[in-house]
This record gives sequence, C-alpha cells and structure tokens, in this order.
Amino acid sequence: MEKVHEIMTTDVECCTLLDNMYEVAVKMKEWDVGAVPIVDNDKLVGMITDRDIVLRGVAEKNPGSTKVEKIMSSEMITISPDATSEEASAIMAEHQIRRLPVVESGKLVGIVSLGDFAVRKLSDEQAGRALSEISEHGNGQVQH
Repeated sequence: MEKVHEIMTTDVECCTLLDNMYEVAVKMKEWDVGAVPIVDNDKLVGMITDRDIVLRGVAEKNPGSTKVEKIMSSEMITISPDATSEEASAIMAEHQIRRLPVVESGKLVGIVSLGDFAVRKLSDEQAGRALSEISEHGNGQVQH
C-alpha cells in the first residue's frame, strides 16, 4: 500500500495571514488553483477556496482588502505523510473534501488531492469511491 508521502504534491503554493482576499484571488488565478493553504511560519493555520472568496467574501459584501483570516476555514482536516493512500481516500470521502493537507509536526509538507490518485494511477477504486461519495453528498457546503 502506498504512503501519502509517495503521492502527495510537495510544491504547494501558500499564502499567509498577511494576505488579503484580493491578493489570494489574484494568486489563485496566477497559479491556476481553486484552494490555497494559509500558513503562519510554515504552520498550517487554514485553507481558503475560491468558493470561500465568493460566499464568505463577495456575497457578504466584504471588500478585497478583507484579511484571509476572516473568510478562510481554520478547522482543518489533515493527514500524516506516513498514512496510507487508502486512509487518505477514506478521510476525503468521510469529510467530503477534495484536497487534504499533509502535516508533520504542525508544518505543511504537502497536499493530496483526488487528482493525485488518478495521476499516480493508484487504485481507481479508491479515487472512484472518494469522488463518488464526495459528489453524492455535494450539498452546497464549502468544499476544500
């Protein structure tokens, strides 16, 4: 069974608590991503998605200068780099998330996404199960 550290993306673009909503949106466009981990001295403190920007930012009439801390999700579901890929897919399915930050001693060391399962051609069953459960329960909640 493959370990998370074998399939995770290690070159993760991050923002900090000093960034505001507009800056994060611009970086999302530049990096072509829909979610950005928020770190404070390499420690993962939150995650912000394009959906967070729309629902918690724009729809609530917050200006672009709004600090990410106000609109990010700070309660994080994470996994260890030594966990198995099966454990990762189970956590993603259970919590209805598409991206799972990989943390070691509080420090962000990578991220696992559903795409990592497909790219690595791991168990199609694992990726399929996670994706189908996430899609099946897509109830409008903020996804990460």
